[in-house]
Amino acid sequence: MTRLLGKTRFLLILMLVVTLGGCQSLGKLFGDREAETETLPVEAMYSEAKSALNGKNFDRAGRYYQRLVSRFPYGVYSEQAQLELAYVQFRQSKTEEATSTIDRFIRTYPTHRHIDYAYYLKALINFDRSSGLLLRLARQDMSARDLGAPTQSLNDFADVVRRYPNSRYAPDARQRMIYLRNLLAQHELSVGIYYLRKDAYVAAANRGKYLLQTYPQSAYEGDALALMATAYTNLGQEDLAADTRRVLEANYADHPYLTGRGWPKGEGFLSRINPFDGE
Repeated sequence: MTRLLGKTRFLLILMLVVTLGGCQSLGKLFGDREAETETLPVEAMYSEAKSALNGKNFDRAGRYYQRLVSRFPYGVYSEQAQLELAYVQFRQSKTEEATSTIDRFIRTYPTHRHIDYAYYLKALINFDRSSGLLLRLARQDMSARDLGAPTQSLNDFADVVRRYPNSRYAPDARQRMIYLRNLLAQHELSVGIYYLRKDAYVAAANRGKYLLQTYPQSAYEGDALALMATAYTNLGQEDLAADTRRVLEANYADHPYLTGRGWPKGEGFLSRINPFDGE
């Protein structure tokens, strides 16, 4: 009986050893991508991540970049991996993570040779947030819009132009600044028209003045003047209304307010200011 138990115990141990060896063989046969991120040297890790990025496999690229930075926190590969990880997260619409990654990169590597791109990418992340605003413009209360993202994006693009005026990213940053300034000016105009229709004429006139002062040379200067002239007329301030109309006539002689075409009405504001539609 004792011999039988001993043989049985030996066979069970042997079967366990064979089974464990078989599991390891199967793992090698099918490949363990997570284990690979733990064993590859830094050059190979970066190569795998970059290849996945070029193939637009952002999940795989992000996984390899993140593990590379964790395993190899110092060196040129880690620096570039952090920058490209921020781009991957941006493409995955992980805006909070992308912002955190790019801010950390800018703090850590302020003299990096691609630091201009880092600032540009930071602006793009907030610009991407802004695009969602366009879908809500027609449905949201004029006085309740959150313009934090487009305002921050405008400031970020301005930072790119100010810091790196000769950068390859500066021309696009300038174009996006024009668009964002017009978007913000359009918001002020929309709020002003909202007040006008609520018979809040003082508030409407003040919005027009704020638009002119804050966003000069925007696509909405003529509309701001028309808003002010209309508000002053309704307030009985004929001198101010006449002065405003003269300025409007001198600069925007064909404005609907002057030609009697029923201003204000919906005039496709967004189509006037969105050169990036369809990107």
